[in-house]
Amino acid sequence: MDLSGIFPALTTPYDDDGSVSLSDLKHNILLYNKTDLAGFVVLGSTGESVLLSQAEMEGVLITVKEFAAKDKKVIAGCGAESTAETIARVKRAAELGYDAALVKTPYYYKPYYKAEAQIAHYRRVADASPVPVMLYSVPIFTGVALEASDVATLCEHPNIIGIKDSSGNVQRLAEMIASTPQTFQILVGAAATVFPSLTLGARGAILALACALPEKCCAMYQLQRNGQLDLARELQNVLVRASKSIVSEMGIAGVKFVMDQRGYRGGQPRLPLLPLEEWHKKRLIGLLASVEPAAVGACPS
Repeated sequence: MDLSGIFPALTTPYDDDGSVSLSDLKHNILLYNKTDLAGFVVLGSTGESVLLSQAEMEGVLITVKEFAAKDKKVIAGCGAESTAETIARVKRAAELGYDAALVKTPYYYKPYYKAEAQIAHYRRVADASPVPVMLYSVPIFTGVALEASDVATLCEHPNIIGIKDSSGNVQRLAEMIASTPQTFQILVGAAATVFPSLTLGARGAILALACALPEKCCAMYQLQRNGQLDLARELQNVLVRASKSIVSEMGIAGVKFVMDQRGYRGGQPRLPLLPLEEWHKKRLIGLLASVEPAAVGACPS
């Protein structure tokens, strides 16, 4: 399975009463189908997966799989604190037809989750999974990072095909690339590091920013792949600026607000995440105008 390209870490929209809006999710998927996105990652960090009930997660999984274009790969976020629950989620994603499972590191008992515990967890999940497994290291939220040595050990498992590394640490990424075979697929989760990561050998990226600016993220990827490095580097600088304000500083609420400005359905995050204040919104509107003057309303219709 080739996971090259740009994947959005899909957001989860809500109705005015706070319930998950599957109709808004369908709206977004149908628009994303018209872009060059390689596929969709469902129920990740940007999807507020830890704030959803099991029933809500099920509805999201079914909706994305039903409306995703046939040429788009679909990857399900399946990580849970227990190995048993993770396996149950992976098997359900496989039943629904997902191409791969993205499994974040367990983190609640982090003082006891030494490398051997993480390795045992992932091996057990991969043994039981009907679909290929991707590791997911997101230390900004979990406080747990998979090191290159851990990844080098885990990549020996035939059902572990890659990793999403959201550490933003290019040195760690370089060490992973150097210590794993070329068949092992490394994707990054930080928009600010996509260009250098691709240059080092990463296959692509899974980005929150791609929910709001999928065209620019895909364009930068394609320019780099085509060897148009000066143009790719120039566009990477734009993405760095956009990602810093939209994602790093304002989080999921920022991503969703910019989506709203572009014709997608972002809406509000779920409590305890807070919506943006008015000055945040004005700042993002100004940023969007400078990043892409024609961006407002510029998504596919």
